[in-house]
Amino acid sequence: MLLLIIIFSLIGLAFGGPVGLLVGGGLGWWAGQRLSRRLNGARVRIQEGFLESIFSVMGCLCQADGKVTEGELSVAEKLFDQMRLQGEQRAKARAAFERGRAADFNLDAELAAVNRLTLRQPVLRQVFIQVQLTAISADGVLHPAEHEMILRVARGVGCSEAEVQQIEAMLHGAAANSQGASEEALKDAYRVLGVSEDASDAEIKKAYRRLMSQNHPDKLAGKGLPESMRDVAQARTSEIGNAYERIRASRDSA
Repeated sequence: MLLLIIIFSLIGLAFGGPVGLLVGGGLGWWAGQRLSRRLNGARVRIQEGFLESIFSVMGCLCQADGKVTEGELSVAEKLFDQMRLQGEQRAKARAAFERGRAADFNLDAELAAVNRLTLRQPVLRQVFIQVQLTAISADGVLHPAEHEMILRVARGVGCSEAEVQQIEAMLHGAAANSQGASEEALKDAYRVLGVSEDASDAEIKKAYRRLMSQNHPDKLAGKGLPESMRDVAQARTSEIGNAYERIRASRDSA
């Protein structure tokens, strides 16, 4: 907004002298206020649409194996709690989940909407897929039908299979943190950072720093991630950090 005030003020000064300077400054402030309201309104619409799509697609995915288990329902409720959804927001999230379970739910249309909302924002799409994977694997088993559905969802929102594998590695890594390190956990750490096991230390550090920057909660919030999902974003950065430390520790010991 300050930039608009300066620009309008200079234009006013050029054409109207001191009086034009004041008038131009006022017009710049007014234009800045209007632009700010429009941007905030657009951000709110993106956030609300993103949340509704998360839970409607989740309902559809949980139904993919023919039934919604108690574990999957529990994960949905835990997500409501984690995102601090209360009152009307929580009711909307539940309604979206049930809408996704309906036989006439148009999954492809919903995914197209998500793709539009997250245009040019790959990390938002990855967060979307991460939440879906967390929900459908809540019963401890990823059924073939669910796996096919998650790949369909990934393609629908513009995520590659490699990105899905990276997200799966993050979830595996989070579990490994409480179960101790293993050879498989180390492989997952490389997948999280998106580097090969023979990458140089410099390449690994570069990948780590890039991912930490891309996944910073404040940066994601500015791109449309709902504030209620800040904890999800923080969990991603935490696992990226854990993966980097796991690789470093393995290399140091070697």
